[in-house]
Order: sequence, then structure tokens, then C-alpha cells
Amino acid sequence: MNVIIQKFGAKVYTDGLRHSLRLPYQQFEDQRSGETLAILTKVRIDTEKFITMFINVLFTSLVGIVFVMIYAFKVHWTLVPVYFIGSILLGMVISLLSRKIKTIQKTIVKETTMLAGATTESLRNIELVKSLGLTHQEIRRLNSTTMKILMLELKKVRSVRSINFVQGTFVNLLRSAILFLLLYMLYGDTASLGQLFTLQLYSFFIFGPMQELGNIILAYRETQVSLANFEKILQTPVEATPDDPVKISAISELAFKNVGFKHLTAKTKALDDITFTVRTGESIAFVGPSGSGKTTLVKLLVGLYKPMEGNLYYNNIETNQVDIEELRHQIGFVTQDTQLFSGTIKENLLFVNPRATDEQIMDALTKASAFSLLARAENGLDTVIGEGGIKISGGEKQRLSIARALLRHPRLLVFDEATSALDSLTEEQITQTVRNVTASKEHITVMIAHRLSTIMHADRIYVLEKGRIVETGDHYSLLAEKGLYYAMWRQQIGEKRMIR
Repeated sequence: MNVIIQKFGAKVYTDGLRHSLRLPYQQFEDQRSGETLAILTKVRIDTEKFITMFINVLFTSLVGIVFVMIYAFKVHWTLVPVYFIGSILLGMVISLLSRKIKTIQKTIVKETTMLAGATTESLRNIELVKSLGLTHQEIRRLNSTTMKILMLELKKVRSVRSINFVQGTFVNLLRSAILFLLLYMLYGDTASLGQLFTLQLYSFFIFGPMQELGNIILAYRETQVSLANFEKILQTPVEATPDDPVKISAISELAFKNVGFKHLTAKTKALDDITFTVRTGESIAFVGPSGSGKTTLVKLLVGLYKPMEGNLYYNNIETNQVDIEELRHQIGFVTQDTQLFSGTIKENLLFVNPRATDEQIMDALTKASAFSLLARAENGLDTVIGEGGIKISGGEKQRLSIARALLRHPRLLVFDEATSALDSLTEEQITQTVRNVTASKEHITVMIAHRLSTIMHADRIYVLEKGRIVETGDHYSLLAEKGLYYAMWRQQIGEKRMIR
């Protein structure tokens, strides 16, 4: 039975995790990752604990009750209702008293989940916390939540003690009532002295498990709260996929047609009437001031958001007709904030293509111009880079990210402000790397940039302002128009001259 319970707990956890990872991206924007993990861990622990206690006590109780009831009925039938009604009354009293514990437990689980999220967040941003001397401030903040949880736990303990007192008193009263009833039967010659002693002895088969009834109901209340939180996750709709999706073997064309999008809490559209087409071998770029909709456009492109107006087309097929998860296998994505994992260089690259050989990995690193990273790597591909690439520079992180994107042989390559967080020299090097990658004409290349010098080589440049495309052309034609692009270019060139 313990093996079955362990498997059940593992199944609950994995089902919750599978469902969570399939939720739409927008669900993760408003919550901490540690909170979901805390909910899944809590529901697994609580369900295993409750089932174990319930089965152990239930099995013992059933055997004891059946045996004692049969024996009590042979002595005198009036003993059976006493045992039966007493047991039901005890269960009802404890159930009523334990409702208060459910309310307290709900608050405890909520606070504990928030603490797990906050702790995960603090540990993830440990560099910022320690650099700004905020260690003690974070400790105080997390300790205040811990103390709040402790006070709630103590409040719950007081309620549990009250239940235990009522439970113990009720069981002792019931046992005394049965004893007096047996003595009455003894003096009335209805029961013998031997039957009196045996019934008192056998009563422990019933009253022993009854002493655990309060703990079972407490475990049930805790599990009830955990399952309610777990149910909220399971009831959240996953990313919609068509019943009979169209398979796209190789992306050769990407098109936006009158696409519009508005965030759930926003009053205005983030994107409005966006239309463009790009084919294999072409490179396009989107530029614009902050808040113009560049990042939203990328998230629509890779399927993290769904358009509210218009549609996206891959090879003239609407995105709602294809399996977006399968389509993403053809996308290489280089983000502004490079997402690396704790482990080695090789493990980070194999994350997107587990079957890649060392030769393919080295080829991708070479194309990404990751020479400095390889030169500094003491153990070659097996060099540990730390969580989030903490042991390597910003430029090396981006080159590793580019290599990772190339390793999966993408048909669509997306660069989302890949140089915005780098210094000027590293920016020029990464820009040259991007140029070399796009020069192969093997991909559809989409670039998002704030620094215009990084996308000068693009075949077409789209200038966004307040979610709309206001200018289109190559670098030189846009400068000739002397519009928004020209103003942005003059400003950035002026800044560079001032720096020099």
C-alpha cells in the first residue's frame, strides 16, 4: 500500500507539473515560479500523508468494529447502537470543530506559497541582493513572513489541542457509559463477568483508532486546502491546439496580416494593424522607442501570445491550424536576457538538441564566434558556467545563446535586442556575428533592436511607434526620409560621438 501511495503522490506531482508547463505564457507573467512549485510539493505531501493515515486507521477500525459488533450483538443487541451512535457522534463533533482549522490552513498555505516564491526570487537575484548590501534586509523581509506563518501554525495547534481534549473526553465518556451498561447487564444476569472484561478489552479495537480520528480529520482539512489550490492549476486552460493540425515540414514564409494585440490590463493596444511578409534568405528588423510594441511582436511571433485581431501565417497557413509546439522546433531564439542553466557549456547547448554530437556543438560555437569562451574554458565543453551563466561575461553569454539557437538548425531565427545590454565593443562583435549568421541566407531572420547600428544590414527595417508601423525601408532609404528612424539614428550617433 505504501508503494501505491508513493506512486500516487508522484503521479499527482508530475500531472500538475505537466499541466503547468502547458499553460499559456501569460499565466506565468503574473506569478512567481516558486509559488507553483510550492503548491505541487504541498499537495503531494498532504495527499500521501492523508491517504496513509486514513488507510491505516480505517483498516484497523473496520476489523475492530466488525469483530466487536458481532461479539457485542451476541452479548446483547442494545450494545450495538451504543457503539455505533457513539462513533457517529464523535465524528460529527470533530468535523464541526475542525472547520476552523481549514480556514487557518488556507491562510497558512497561501503565506507559505508566497514565501516559497519570494525565497526563490531572492536566491535567483542573489547577485543584486549582495551587490547592494541588501542581505539583511532580505533576511528581515523573509523572516517576517516566516514569523507570520509560525503564529498561524501556533493558532492551529491551539485548535488541534481543543479538538484532542473534546475527542479524549468524549471517548472516555463513551467508554464509561458502555462500562456502566455492562455492569447493569451483569447485575441483571444478561452478561457474564467474562463478557464484561472481554468487551472492555475488545473496545480498544474501536476506541484506539478513534483517538486518531482527530489527526485524520486535521490531515483531511490540510489536504482539502492543498487540493483546492491544485485544482485551480488543473482548471486553468492549457494552450489550445487544433484537433487535426496541419504539419509544416519547413518554414519558408512568415506573414503578419492586420495583427492587433492588447494586454489584459492595458487600456490601449500594444500592436495595431501590423502587416508584413518575410521569406527564407531575407532578414528584417523592427525598431522603435521603448513601449512601441517590439517585445510584444516577438512574443506573438513565437506563439507566446495569441493575436486578438488579424492572424499570423506560416507558409500561408494560419497559426490556429498548426501545432505551435511542433512549429517552435524550427525557431531559434536569442533573447535580450540570456536564459542559461546551471551546468556545463555542453549541457546548455544540448538542452535544445539532446542528440547533437560534439562536432555539431563545436560547429555551432564557431559560427557564433565563441572563440574567447572556448579559449578560457579550462575543461572545454565540460566547463561549468554556473546558474544563469554567472561565471562568464555578457558577450560570452550572448554568443553561447546564438550557438544554442543555431544548434537546432532553425528555419526562423529571432534576435530580440541581443546586444542592448552589452558594451560598444562587444556590441560590434556580436553584430558582426549576427551578420555572418544572416549572410548564409539559410534562415528567415527577424531582428528586434533598440540600437540601430546592429540592424543596418537588414533587408527591410520596420519602424514602430505606439504599436503601429510608421516607416518601412532599408537603412539608407529610411535616413533619406528624415522621419522617426532618422531622428533615432541622429540621436544614437550623437551619443556615440559624445562618448568618444
